[in-house]
Amino acid sequence: MQTENRQFLLAERPNGAPTAETFNMVTTTIPEPGEGELRIRTIYLSLDPYMRGRMNAERSYAEPVAVGAVMEGGTVGVVEASRHAGFADGDLVVGRTGWQDYALSDGEGLRKIDPPVPGGPPISTALGVLGMPGLTAYTGLLNIGKPQPGETLVVAAASGAVGSVVGQIGKIKGCRVVGVAGGLEKCRYVVDELGFDACLDHRAADFEDQLAAACPDRIDVYFENVAGRVLEAVIPLFNFFARMPVCGLIAQYNMTDLPGGPNKLPMLMRAVLTNRLAMRGFIVREFWSQQDEFLQEAVQWIKDGKLKYKEYRVAGLERAPETLIGLLKGENFGKVVVEVSPDPTQ
Repeated sequence: MQTENRQFLLAERPNGAPTAETFNMVTTTIPEPGEGELRIRTIYLSLDPYMRGRMNAERSYAEPVAVGAVMEGGTVGVVEASRHAGFADGDLVVGRTGWQDYALSDGEGLRKIDPPVPGGPPISTALGVLGMPGLTAYTGLLNIGKPQPGETLVVAAASGAVGSVVGQIGKIKGCRVVGVAGGLEKCRYVVDELGFDACLDHRAADFEDQLAAACPDRIDVYFENVAGRVLEAVIPLFNFFARMPVCGLIAQYNMTDLPGGPNKLPMLMRAVLTNRLAMRGFIVREFWSQQDEFLQEAVQWIKDGKLKYKEYRVAGLERAPETLIGLLKGENFGKVVVEVSPDPTQ
């Protein structure tokens, strides 16, 4: 039986890409809940690109993780000890309890989830296709992208947790869907397993020509997760009144200075004006009110075989730092989930 609580703290703010020295693992005693509190044992920890931004000190959409504080992260856990009227021992919950084995909570921000049905998706999907990434894809595409039957949708980071769901919803809505991913293996998966019409390797020397050929009717919706070379290739292909939900900028997260080379901003702004492009950044919490609607549709799509998912699982909390570092380099293939402790539903 475990007697200590391992926690990963933010040791320092990284300059560029995080390293092993960015994190510090400490051990503390397993906490006991006070009145109105509950103790949660972490089963699964989600790792996501947004975590890199939370390590910085500058103003953003959320408060940065303080140096010396437990690293931020979404989790699925089980209630082991409750003194809270709304939760009982054994309840499965989704929350944001961070990089640690055990956490205390007052119940704020927790959501109960049901054990999986036979043959159904595991509880870890509450961090992926049925969690924040899935809701991000659903709300960003439908509220901002507004895909219409017959339109062309291009999705950056198409094999990732968000992009894979965006493209599949685009197909459900009747779009021609073109994905962009890093490597031929990911591209094959996106087409053969997820059903995209095409997927292009952004590392290819002739990527720009390939994208133009894959979008003969140009681009109506571009779901942005990456920026960099992918965005530069998309800009000349926008149709009039195209829409661009901006979800992430993975290519920029580890930058310490502005990129060199030609200034592409004039090209982008000309496209915005000439094509009357609607470009809008968003954060998923704007759309929390649509969570029940999303879950109802997504669960049915999974049952119908219209929505598939892939998890990239890593065993052991101690591997969280190296796995996040790799994620920011594109080394993962699917939604990254760290297995922290045994899953009681398996």
